[in-house]
Amino acid sequence: MKIIGWQIGDGKMLIGVLALQGAFREHILALEKMEIDTIEVKSNDCIKEIDGLIIPGGESTTMGKLLDSFDLRDEIKKRILSGMPVWGTCAGMILLAKDIGKEKAHLKVMNIRVKRNGYGRQLGSFISKGKFANYTNVSMPFIRAPYIEKVGKNVEVLSIIDGKIVAARENNILVTSFHPEITDDLTVLEYFVKMIE
Repeated sequence: MKIIGWQIGDGKMLIGVLALQGAFREHILALEKMEIDTIEVKSNDCIKEIDGLIIPGGESTTMGKLLDSFDLRDEIKKRILSGMPVWGTCAGMILLAKDIGKEKAHLKVMNIRVKRNGYGRQLGSFISKGKFANYTNVSMPFIRAPYIEKVGKNVEVLSIIDGKIVAARENNILVTSFHPEITDDLTVLEYFVKMIE
């Protein structure tokens, strides 16, 4: 029997992409390449249905405010703390961090301290290739990217570029400073899907 798409338990996997602001469409297109069912998350009803969540890049302060405007903050945090796999890219990393310096943190679920715009403003954007977990030569586009200044207990560092931590995992939470969703390289997405299976 040929299985179409990715399975979890007895049913087909459904991954939500937070679709309030930012680069959520790119993540949905990448998921479709892997024949994974997706849903744009804009309400708590969506959150109850999904097996994993991607929080995309964008503008973290705006996204943080929209979490409250759409009354999503508590339900997302509750599901993450109960073990739902979540992947934050760029601004998503900032939303998940417990410490973002002088500013008030948002979801505060991952034991990391993040430096916003760590590589500078838009002109500081660049593309690199490097090691991610056990994989090599992974495409890593950085766009006004943050990086991780400090990790706490139980946080596994997955990638370091030029001496800066740009990917890490704490149990069911994955973060990347870079944007694999805008490349044809599905390595990081496949890693996240395996966290859900």
